[in-house]
Amino acid sequence: MKIQDIKVIVTCPGRNFVTVKIVTDEGLTGIGDATLNGRELAVVAYLEEHVIPCLLGRDPARIEDVWQYLYRGAYWRRGPVTMAAIAGIDTALWDIKAKAAGMPLYDLLGGASREHVLCYGHAQGTTIEETVEAVGRRQAEGYRAIRSQSGIPGLPNVYGTGAFSLSTSAATDALPREEAWDTAKYLVHTPKLFAALRDAYGFDLHLLHDAHHRLTPIEAARLGKDLEPHRLFWLEDAVAAEHQESFRLIRRHTVTPLAVGEVFNTIWDARLLIEEQLVDYIRTTAVHAGGPTALRRIMDFAAVYGVRTGCHGAMDMSPVCLGANLHLDLWAPNFGIQEYSGYTDATHEVFPHAWSFADGLLHPGDRPGHGVEIDETLAARYPYERAYLPVNRLADGTLWHW
Repeated sequence: MKIQDIKVIVTCPGRNFVTVKIVTDEGLTGIGDATLNGRELAVVAYLEEHVIPCLLGRDPARIEDVWQYLYRGAYWRRGPVTMAAIAGIDTALWDIKAKAAGMPLYDLLGGASREHVLCYGHAQGTTIEETVEAVGRRQAEGYRAIRSQSGIPGLPNVYGTGAFSLSTSAATDALPREEAWDTAKYLVHTPKLFAALRDAYGFDLHLLHDAHHRLTPIEAARLGKDLEPHRLFWLEDAVAAEHQESFRLIRRHTVTPLAVGEVFNTIWDARLLIEEQLVDYIRTTAVHAGGPTALRRIMDFAAVYGVRTGCHGAMDMSPVCLGANLHLDLWAPNFGIQEYSGYTDATHEVFPHAWSFADGLLHPGDRPGHGVEIDETLAARYPYERAYLPVNRLADGTLWHW
């Protein structure tokens, strides 16, 4: 079997998605997610100009060799553009291999370690009261774990707090939105949110929170300590992800579980955190970490040190990425939880899939491959729209972490 053709499909059924489709000379096809939110066309150019010409005519079964060729063979390696491109190819190759074997991807990886995958949804509001109500709605939908975010008095809506928390810029909003931030107000307000949530729902519901990289290490330590009475499932992205050593200080001051890694691109980004057991959950995801080949390495490495998985699963990664993640989730002996923020109806239609959600649980399905396809005709009805994530500034105008 040989790789006959590779195409890159860009579609925007609510969010921009970059999909790699590999076609073999024996008629088997596979698809992979190569989306990098806000930088989608950079990945498209990398694939079309630098990757695809090198792979035509190669054996699609040699997944490891292709991965090493694309990673080690590029002198300028790593980084989000490179790794998203590799992920698109790698995921598509695993899809083909599992289809050729006639089995779901999780069986090819070694079989299921569990019957289903626990996931968490999102609940947010502009006030604590709105967030408490939103959590109740999510619980009624069956979620057993819910990430909770609330607006902060004195600040406009920021990430994860209101209707404008996600930027999907079109021609009328063609540049990044700038948001305002005040850490002192946030640190006072956030423990009040979780006190209200525990008063309303008790301790049977798993609650999570995302600090979105905005804190200094000592601020993160203080927040973790203040949240201890409310027994969070985890505190996510407490400090900028580049600062692995910062977690040493945070760990010394709080027993609130810590999660990080959604912006990590390789195992090297997570090595120190895992080796020193500075986090409890590693949140790398297939599309940003180089595909199932690389994500499985991270999961195996984490398992050695008792760190669990918690794959990033925001709606700016396509259902293809979620499908690949779910097969790894079902297999991984150290699985923790899977993020599931949901998709638009149009996205579900463009990407028909075997994975399913019910009662707060996900399953990848048993279709050969990773179980996700793309309707190219329907995808063509949703052309690319330039979009950006927001940026953050402090009250004095200093650019801050978003």
